[in-house]
Amino acid sequence: MTPKTRKPDHTRARPQSESASTHPGAVRAALLAVGVATVLVVVAFVIFNRGGDDAPLDDSQMAAVSGIGAAAAPPWPAPVDVPDRAQEAGLTLGAMGTAEHYHVHVDVLVDGEPVAVPANIGVDASSGAMTGLHTHTPDGIVHIEASAKDQTFTLGQLFTQWGVKFTDDQLGALRAEGDNELAVYVNGDRVTQDFATTALADHQQITVVYGPKDDPVDVPTSYDFGPDL
Repeated sequence: MTPKTRKPDHTRARPQSESASTHPGAVRAALLAVGVATVLVVVAFVIFNRGGDDAPLDDSQMAAVSGIGAAAAPPWPAPVDVPDRAQEAGLTLGAMGTAEHYHVHVDVLVDGEPVAVPANIGVDASSGAMTGLHTHTPDGIVHIEASAKDQTFTLGQLFTQWGVKFTDDQLGALRAEGDNELAVYVNGDRVTQDFATTALADHQQITVVYGPKDDPVDVPTSYDFGPDL
């Protein structure tokens, strides 16, 4: 038997440059995708880092964003619609402001019993973004971390972000009528009007009281913030 011999194959292989992975159209598409991704990252960075960079509000605008919320009975949980509540309060979510940082303590008493001020008012747990006015813990300590010096924040903006209606005669579903009254104290001194637009300042002790007019109430004049606050 005569063995068969294979003739040499002199056909040239197709150059790699003709493969689909390096086709000019594929290169353009890849570059476009990279460009779009870069733009999205930059936009997200800008949006996140503008938090607390809020436009100054005049008195009428501040009144319009203070104390907006539901007429619900206590207790009042932390809000789940944080971005919407922040917008209602005239505030933006983002990184913490660094121009000013101070703290206020807020007590809420209803018929002589404390109502917890919850954690994460003004904090979006899904992203970590927060407004310049927020809480981290359920102990009534309120953090003000503003992006501009001398920026005004109000007690009503806290309640707006909390989602609790707050006016001179209403706290949630509780109305100051009949034998019941609503009062606000700052460092033990009674506020006489415009509860919601009460301006916040460093180391204030604010007490919101609802109940029968003649019931004695122990109103604190200060709060021990400790050495770190």
